Amino acid sequence: MLIRRETPADVDAIRAVHSAAFATADAEGVPVEATLVDALRADEGWLPAYSLVATDSDGQVVGHVVATRGRVAGAPVALGLGPLGVLPDRQRRGVGSALMHAVLGAADARDEPLVVLLGHPDYYPRFGFRPAVEVGVTPPQPWGPQYFMARPLTAWRESMHGEFRYAGPFDDL
Repeated sequence: MLIRRETPADVDAIRAVHSAAFATADAEGVPVEATLVDALRADEGWLPAYSLVATDSDGQVVGHVVATRGRVAGAPVALGLGPLGVLPDRQRRGVGSALMHAVLGAADARDEPLVVLLGHPDYYPRFGFRPAVEVGVTPPQPWGPQYFMARPLTAWRESMHGEFRYAGPFDDL
């Protein structure tokens, strides 16, 4: 498996990964995660360095993760992670973990202070995520604190606290 940045040639494969990975579909039968990535690409919060794909030995895209610019108390000091998707026949083989480690490593290397996500409390703590309220970051909606999680990175400072806001397309979900 190889983890690399998304290229323009990967767009359709990324949409296919998220379409296959997420069962809940919108009225047209398309999972919101598949269309969310397309909307994020067109948003000012898009950060190409944090849109990563996992490819197999044949070069097929088998997984994707993206992080976009988020804000804490209005300051651009965080990334909103998601979606993270892996083709169903490649799940539970380390692809998702490899993507998570890669995107977190890239964010830390680029001096991002904080990564925030809405996710499953049994999966994300293995990557250092904990309830965001523990670091003083509150969700933009009344989500349970066990689902709204944050991972402080090297550049994080305790003074970075307040309400988190995702990139614009998340508001349309």
